[in-house]
This record gives sequence, C-alpha cells and structure tokens, in this order.
Amino acid sequence: MIYQRTIAKKVEVTGIGIHSGRKVTMNLYPAEADYGIQFKRVDLKDAPVLKADAMSVGATENNTTIGAGLNAVHTVEHLLSVLYGLGINNVFIEIDGPEVPIMDGSGASFVFLLKETGLQTLNKSKKFLVVLEPVKVQVGDKWALIEPASKLIIDSTIVFTHPLIKSQTKTFEFSCENYIKEIGRARTFGLLRDVDMLKRKGLIKGGSLDNAIVLDDFKVMNNDGLRFKDEFVRHKILDTIGDISLLGHEVAAKITTYKSGHNLHNLLCRKLLETPSAYEIVSANSLQKEAVEAFDLPQNIFPVFA
Repeated sequence: MIYQRTIAKKVEVTGIGIHSGRKVTMNLYPAEADYGIQFKRVDLKDAPVLKADAMSVGATENNTTIGAGLNAVHTVEHLLSVLYGLGINNVFIEIDGPEVPIMDGSGASFVFLLKETGLQTLNKSKKFLVVLEPVKVQVGDKWALIEPASKLIIDSTIVFTHPLIKSQTKTFEFSCENYIKEIGRARTFGLLRDVDMLKRKGLIKGGSLDNAIVLDDFKVMNNDGLRFKDEFVRHKILDTIGDISLLGHEVAAKITTYKSGHNLHNLLCRKLLETPSAYEIVSANSLQKEAVEAFDLPQNIFPVFA
C-alpha cells in the first residue's frame, strides 16, 4: 500500500479520560492527503487546531500531550498508535474535552471502531522518514536509540521491581497485521501502591480495573488476568509507536529503548529532527518493498475503498 490513507466516513467515540476522569466525546473525520493528524478542542471558543507532531508535544508525565496550557489534548498516544498501526495518515479530530478517552486501556476499541468505519485510500503516495545515522538520548540509566533499518523495528526493555513484571524484552517487527495481532490489545498498567501518589498529582482520576491492568504487591487484580504473558512490554511498544508517529511519516528505522517513557520518546524525536544529516524523507515509490508492504492490511478484515 503505497498510497496515503484516511478514514472512509465520520466516526464518534465517547469515553472517560483516565487522568481527568471527564466524559469526553470525540469525532474523527476524513481528511485530504498531507493533512496529517490534527485535533480541535470544540469546548474552547476559537481554539486553534493542534497538529500532532513531535514539536507540539507539551507535558509527558504519564501520557503524551499535544499543545500546552488550556488548549491542549492529553493522552493522545494510544489513538495515535492505532492510526499509525493501521497506516492512517490523515484525520481531523474534534474533541469536547481535555483528554482522549482511555477506552479499555489499549488500542483495541479504536481498532474495532476504525474497522467498522472503513478506510479510504488517497491519490498521493505515502512518505517515509528513513534514518541514515544513529541518534541516542539518555536520562540517567534510561535511554532510547534510533538507527538505520529497512523497516520499523522496535526492541523494548522494561524493568520493574514487581515480581510479575521484573525485566521484559520484546522485539517487534512492524506490519499492520502484526500490530493488530500482537500490540493493539495490550493495556496500560499501574501498581496499586502508586495510586495515592498519582492522585495527589492530579492523575488517574478516571482510572479503574476497566481501563488498566492493576497489580497489588503480588498479583494482577483484574478478574480476567493478562491478555499476553508479556502484556506490559507489549503496551510499552504500543506507546512507543504512538509517540514515534509524531515524526509525521511512516518510519524506516530500528528503535531500541531501555526503561523509556513518553519523555524519552519525545526527546528522541526532537533530537532526530534537529539532526538533518540523520534522516531523509522519501516517497514510498522509492523505498524498499518490505517497508511499504508492512502497511498492507490483512485481507477481509478492514474495508478499504479506493
């Protein structure tokens, strides 16, 4: 699939913001080629549209925020991850609150909604950001590295003291099909012992067992358990894809992360974009076949209209 995509028709989503606790309605609309992903706060009078790109990222504590101050949209990473995971490049999003709905804490609800909506191919080629030389960022013992590769590969390691998580590593080779099967259903997670601290910071006001994996000192508290044995690191990859999508193009590179989070991902994107020799933007027509074919959707799963 060398052509850009948008959605086939308007789709509405309603849910709770995990941090704000507010009920939010979000409408996604088809957009023309090269429009990108743009948000508009319709609850704020004359609020400027917010383009989803790495340089527009504000706060990165426990979520990724586009914009700053009152005109901002929080917790965009899961939605952006799914849009990238399905190869959708252009969408206009109206939202009547400060935060994207958390749904079940994964990308699965967004995948389902977009499957029902269908996708539209646009008469313009995709563009890829191809990494030419390594770029690395590090904060303390946490780091993230992006380096040349023929398609998007993410090698993620997380480290927690909790006995059910400990250290988990997963290498994920991107394709739309692999994203749907292996990454999209992985939920966000948190430790019960951190709840009071996070609430004092004004976070997780809408958090519950319905939209996050919660662990006490020994076990998973959710009745349905885990969807994958390594669901925790899979969700980190979901977050990474959402944050890296803010580079504005499909990416051909290997990204390796160690104990990373939204802040490191954004620092990596910014450093890459500020290093012109480290990347180039190329048309899908001139790219290696395997990188382009990664965006082919599984047959008969998603309606795609030419």
